[in-house]
Parts: sequence; structure tokens; C-alpha cells
Amino acid sequence: MNVLGGTLTGCSTDPLTGFYRDGACNTGSGDAGVHAVCTVMTEEFLVFSKASGNDLSTPVPAFGFQGLKPGDRWCVCVNRWKEAYDAGVAAPVVLSATHIMALEFVTLDELRACAVEEA
Repeated sequence: MNVLGGTLTGCSTDPLTGFYRDGACNTGSGDAGVHAVCTVMTEEFLVFSKASGNDLSTPVPAFGFQGLKPGDRWCVCVNRWKEAYDAGVAAPVVLSATHIMALEFVTLDELRACAVEEA
């Protein structure tokens, strides 16, 4: 289920995202980071994330990770998104592809403030 109460839609298959690498921001008990927020990468968010210890822009060929660039969609950890939100550099959010579990950590109003689609 998504944060709007509907069916969770896909976030991205190119690049392939999601904790389970299924293209959606599905989460479960094994996902300690709660990769629940479907975002559209921005340069500001990528720089913030790298400075916070999670480099999403540098390719890691050994893991088949090509690195993200602005415009890519990616499931991010809800707490990292909230840190970026509080710092004024949150990546835009795709509400229909953001897992309802995100609402245990952030409010729908916070997500809506950064939404890139009509809710």
C-alpha cells in the first residue's frame, strides 16, 4: 500500500531500485533502513547523501550499481530523506510509489510538500 492508501506503484526499473531490487519501494522486517520513499534524484540530494555517508552517485561495478544522476528515481531510506527534508534539500517524492511504512517516520504533509505528482 502507498502513502495515499492505494496500491503501491513501481518506482524505477532503470535503474532497478528497491530494497528487494523489484523496482518498487517495498519494505519488510529485513530492511533496517526502511527504503520506502520513492524519490527523483537531484544534485542537491545526491551531494547531501554523499556528505552524510551514503554515496549514491559513484558507480560500484562489483555490485552492478551504475551510480545515480539527477532525474533518476530511487527508493531511499525514510530517515535519510527526513534528514534532507529538515536540511532543505529533500529529493522530490512520488507519492503513489512511496510505501505506507514511511508514515511511521514522516508525515504525509511533509511528503506532499515535496510531491512531484498530484495526490
